[in-house]
Amino acid sequence: MNRKTPKTIPSRMANQRAHYDDETIYSILDEALFCTVSYAEDNLPFSIPQSFVRLDNYIYLHGSVGSHLMRTLSDGRMACVSVMLADELVVAKTAFHHSVNYRSVVVFAKGELIEDENEKFKAFKALTEKMVPNSWDYLKPMTLKEMAKTTAIRFSLDEASAKCRQGPPSHEESEKDLPIWTGLIPIKPQRQAPVPDEPGKEVELPKHLRF
Repeated sequence: MNRKTPKTIPSRMANQRAHYDDETIYSILDEALFCTVSYAEDNLPFSIPQSFVRLDNYIYLHGSVGSHLMRTLSDGRMACVSVMLADELVVAKTAFHHSVNYRSVVVFAKGELIEDENEKFKAFKALTEKMVPNSWDYLKPMTLKEMAKTTAIRFSLDEASAKCRQGPPSHEESEKDLPIWTGLIPIKPQRQAPVPDEPGKEVELPKHLRF
């Protein structure tokens, strides 16, 4: 598969930071919980944040059948789906060289409405397990009525690229001896202890929510 197209080649530092292999793209998409879906309607730009999951060479979105976003994307129009994981703030000797260590993916694809119930069910389960690992079998089973109220749309990863920056700050030769601290400030998100919505109700915290 050749993912390199005029749209997926970055305008800056493509040779150093762009990646088109499955391993890099899939790993970023599997770690990220949220994406941004961008599209045009009536000559106006729209950009909507969404949760998503990757299965094989597709990413899947889900939403209410009444969602304007889902109804719009289901007509097969081209969309751009982007993801960014910010790992560290890069602190240099000058503000000009401050940067961010990040991993990102940009996808260009047409939305495909999922009609097959088995594929739809599989996508719902995968998304649930991604957001709250090991929770699917603990929860009340999803009903056919609930599934009918939910739309699933997938996007192919055939036209996608990753772009990453990792490493220390850059500086000019003349700045080397300046007594200014440089380094990295980690900013990765972290899951914290669950907070019950019914304090006092005696429901034991399940094993899959204990970290």
